[in-house]
Amino acid sequence: MIYLDNSATTKPCKEAVAAMTAALTEDWGNPSALYSFGIDASKKLRSARAQVAAALGAEPDRVFFTSGGTEADNWALLGSAKRFGKKNRHIITTAIEHHAVLNCAKELEAQGYEVTYLQPDASGTVTLDALKATLRKDTFLVSVMMVNNETGAVMPISQMAKLTHKLCPDAIFHTDAVQGFMKVPFTAKTLGADLISISSHKIHGPKGVGALYISPRLKSFPPLLVGGGQENGYRSGTEATPAIFGFASACESVNKTFREDISREKAMLNTLVDTLSQLDGVVINGCHEAPHVLSVSVPGVLTQSSINILQDAGICVSAGSACAKGHRSHTLTAMGLSPEVMDSSFRISLCRDTTQQELDALVRVIKEEILPRR
Repeated sequence: MIYLDNSATTKPCKEAVAAMTAALTEDWGNPSALYSFGIDASKKLRSARAQVAAALGAEPDRVFFTSGGTEADNWALLGSAKRFGKKNRHIITTAIEHHAVLNCAKELEAQGYEVTYLQPDASGTVTLDALKATLRKDTFLVSVMMVNNETGAVMPISQMAKLTHKLCPDAIFHTDAVQGFMKVPFTAKTLGADLISISSHKIHGPKGVGALYISPRLKSFPPLLVGGGQENGYRSGTEATPAIFGFASACESVNKTFREDISREKAMLNTLVDTLSQLDGVVINGCHEAPHVLSVSVPGVLTQSSINILQDAGICVSAGSACAKGHRSHTLTAMGLSPEVMDSSFRISLCRDTTQQELDALVRVIKEEILPRR
């Protein structure tokens, strides 16, 4: 199998698997217990938090574990609304966010909040000027994804956070960095975002765990889950230590070769774009700025047909976001692409394990099996 759907999920690395196995068979104590077995688990939990924080470029005490990127996004938006109460009622996000953000925004709209959805340009990027034009005195939250999960467009998050804090000093800036974490260089300390969502299974860790970074600028933030007071009172519930330890080990493993990996991925992606661009009938969608995501279309061949042809050849790609089954891409729609292009689009996503030989095989199938079906 040639797996080219790494934006949906990645294969857990051996370090993550080993850490999870040990947590399930040896270090399975409850970190809240006050005897030595539980205290040992608590120490390992602190070490895991430090490993994730190191990869994020954050202070360990500002990283709080969640069940994944979706929970982190929900917590960021719903918690921000709760923190401000009825003081301010305006939210800014984008039309190309993950549905974990979009559906939260719609829920808040139903509660009486006003939401502005910034539109992308033709490349799939939301610009700084677009944000500047919509910031208002009553804006209390701005949520902009770091890397679009369908086109690979990278948003100017640092500049956006700085602008938001300049024009709306009390506002919270959140970024869904699930597709940016360990894919594009940044550190939480210098990015300027108040809240950052990340996920484990996009970086060769297990599913079911992620984290929300909460900046020291936010001296208090409402919890999404209440109960026994775990995660320093921010996220109650017994910590999922096997998943957390696997996440931490994946962070440490990926972080060791991060720069080399993304450089190699970007070189392969650029070569792939150059090759596909020379094929009559292939359309490249968006700016594919990130090193690992590419959206392509073959107008005249429906998306599912291309996916089936590639699957028959042992190649896995996706229709776009793995969380939006059966619907036309809201990202490509917002970019203003034609129905023919949208209905024939599919996403190719790389990881550090992807080889040039695998991409060559992909090109061969597109050229020999998909293009003749137009």
